[in-house]
Amino acid sequence: MKKLLLAAGIVLISLSAQAQEKSQGLEGAWFATSQFGYQQSKSGDVKSTNVMVLPIVGTFVTPSVAVGAGVGYLNIKADNASVGGGTADLNSKLYVFQPLVRKYWNIAGNFYFFGQLATPIITGKEETSNLKISQFGADMSGGIDFFVTKNFSVEFSYNLINFSQTTLKPDGGEKTTITDFSIAHVANVESAYNSALYGSGGSLTTPFAFGFKFVF
Repeated sequence: MKKLLLAAGIVLISLSAQAQEKSQGLEGAWFATSQFGYQQSKSGDVKSTNVMVLPIVGTFVTPSVAVGAGVGYLNIKADNASVGGGTADLNSKLYVFQPLVRKYWNIAGNFYFFGQLATPIITGKEETSNLKISQFGADMSGGIDFFVTKNFSVEFSYNLINFSQTTLKPDGGEKTTITDFSIAHVANVESAYNSALYGSGGSLTTPFAFGFKFVF
């Protein structure tokens, strides 16, 4: 009888611990990930590429809400782009600082959907013309997170809504400020690049990103 009561007590304690762990979720856990984004397009002789590397560190403040920030690098190139009535090879080297907040929902098993609100701050210059570039804005993204183990996951995300304000300062010229709001991201890199730097505006970050996340 004593052995039976002891076994029952162990089972109850185990179930209680599991229930408590489940209710707490990932609250208090830290995570580290790095988002990689790449986009390329070609139109005639114009070839455009956009590459983003954004390491992110954050923590879960509730079982399903996380806050964090990323610091990374963004490189935008457009070969043979039309500029000022001629053509030029454009190469912008930019730095990104991006605070963010995420909300997670469990879809099934190890699959999670998350919504992300980020406020990227971008600064740098286009090297060919020495054009100084700065941009800040707000991006709303949706993503899928698959936990391979409880401490490691693979995530994919896509920008859905973008607001941005871009300031361009030519070498020795007057600065220009461009405000843009768009639903979903411009898929054509050349259009996004030229509109952001020389026309109507647009987010400079890549629309699609993937990464590997470690939870600890």
